[in-house]
Amino acid sequence: MTMQTDVAPLSLRLSVTSRCQLRCRYCAPANGLAGPPAALASDEIIDFVRALGRHYPLRKVHLTGGEPLTRPDILALVAALARKGAADLALTTNGHRLATMAADLRRAGLGRVNISLDSLDPDTYRRLTRGARLAPVIAGIEAACRAGFAPIKLNMVVLRGINDHEVAEVVRWGLERGCQVRLLELMPIGVARPHFDEWFLSTAEVRERLAGHFDLQPVAGAAGESSRNFMARGEKAGGIVGFISPCSDSFCSGCRRLRLTAEGRLLGCLAQPDGVDVRTALRAAGPERDALLSAAVEKALALKRNGRRFAAQGPMIAVGG
Repeated sequence: MTMQTDVAPLSLRLSVTSRCQLRCRYCAPANGLAGPPAALASDEIIDFVRALGRHYPLRKVHLTGGEPLTRPDILALVAALARKGAADLALTTNGHRLATMAADLRRAGLGRVNISLDSLDPDTYRRLTRGARLAPVIAGIEAACRAGFAPIKLNMVVLRGINDHEVAEVVRWGLERGCQVRLLELMPIGVARPHFDEWFLSTAEVRERLAGHFDLQPVAGAAGESSRNFMARGEKAGGIVGFISPCSDSFCSGCRRLRLTAEGRLLGCLAQPDGVDVRTALRAAGPERDALLSAAVEKALALKRNGRRFAAQGPMIAVGG
């Protein structure tokens, strides 16, 4: 591969494990994944990021899971990726281990953190996660604030009849703590598919619910960004609120995002079932390795949704959404 300087920068979402201690109803089967395949080794992940960055402009590396903080060597992996010069190194977490790890992650070189916060009500949170406690998540958010991550983004998947009545409260709570809040539409993928018609709430409806609490003014964003951001101003707090609307307001146009699953499949689109094997390419030798990686990246980039229906069948936990 040669450096392709005439193309838009890539963003890589990198799942470092398909394991998670939660079983969120829209993300994971009740009993978890049956025998999840072994994750790529750290040196394989680093090799892939290094190869990708050598040959394509790489804007962001975002670590996901499963739950990335359950990976035993996550601090060493973060430090290695930071040393490789990932310009924007971020991580998405459910927050349950963040209270004890936030400071170490910051010292290792992690720049940003996204934290899932689907409810501020302990009972609702417990039902959504099939038994987890909310308190560790709140402690994790507080620890991330103390560690100096900026920005901290709180992600809420809005579900009709479950947590949609909390939208304004979650936004207010997050903004008062200096966080950005992102409100996500449910996608008809995996375990969420049978419940989609019942649970789905469009971004337009969510914005209507916020209108009585906040003045929302659009903020210009880069082409291909998944979040449409607004400056929200309320009585007590203001800040950025983002809306991620894969169903009602597709952001496919200009998308340059790739996803590498924990077991080594490269996905050009979360909504599509096809992926490209990268593990085999990483274990090849000599010129063949470079050629295989180049072919894998180009094929994955060609597998974009482009506004078509959601065809992916596997649970979200398995693809590092």
